[in-house]
Amino acid sequence: MTHNVVVVPFGKTILDVAKIMKKNNVGSIIVVEDDQGKHAKGIITERDLVHKVLATGDDPYPIPVEKAMSRPLRVVRPETSLEDAAKAMKENKMKRLPVVNEKNELIGIISEGDVLRVFPAIIDIIEEKQAIL
Repeated sequence: MTHNVVVVPFGKTILDVAKIMKKNNVGSIIVVEDDQGKHAKGIITERDLVHKVLATGDDPYPIPVEKAMSRPLRVVRPETSLEDAAKAMKENKMKRLPVVNEKNELIGIISEGDVLRVFPAIIDIIEEKQAIL
């Protein structure tokens, strides 16, 4: 899980989102309720920008993030197993899942890349267990 999640609060525009994405070299931003950035409400991805903003032909810059974000936001808890998180991503056709604590405060995000980084180690463990049996 990545702990430093890039966020944007309600009230910001698509232009703000694009600048933040570029500055942080990310393909998605979690939309939060306020400047404290604790309660995630949605996500804006590069795909959202293309399909919900640019393809409409409207001037994209003044559009507020609330109109372009994907919701409801699906989240997982820190205790969610990697397998369950991967299943949730697959079933919901998602590449990223925000991680929230018991107070529903954003504490991180898990991505397909995170899952793939640990996948070789999981395969090794499975092979070791099979060798023991």
